[in-house]
Amino acid sequence: MSKAEEMLALHLRAEGIPAEREYRFGAEAAGGPGKGLRDRLVRAGLKDWRFDFAIPDQMLAIEVEGGGWTQGRHTRGAGFQADLEKYDAAMRLGWTVY
Repeated sequence: MSKAEEMLALHLRAEGIPAEREYRFGAEAAGGPGKGLRDRLVRAGLKDWRFDFAIPDQMLAIEVEGGGWTQGRHTRGAGFQADLEKYDAAMRLGWTVY
């Protein structure tokens, strides 16, 4: 977990906000984790994506991207594109992504 994620987790707990870490929204949308998940994900056109934080009953996701100039995975071309695909799939499933 990054420092930013640690701080966000601390603040969410302090405020009593029931956010789940590493919520597997792709798996949940494909019928839940377990036997046959890979095939179910393929049939649904999804991947085993995770949100940094999620409040599933409100379909609210929080993603922590990191610094724009750090050359981390989220700011390079392929990583940024993969994140956008994940966010697009999430929003099509009814999630709000911050």
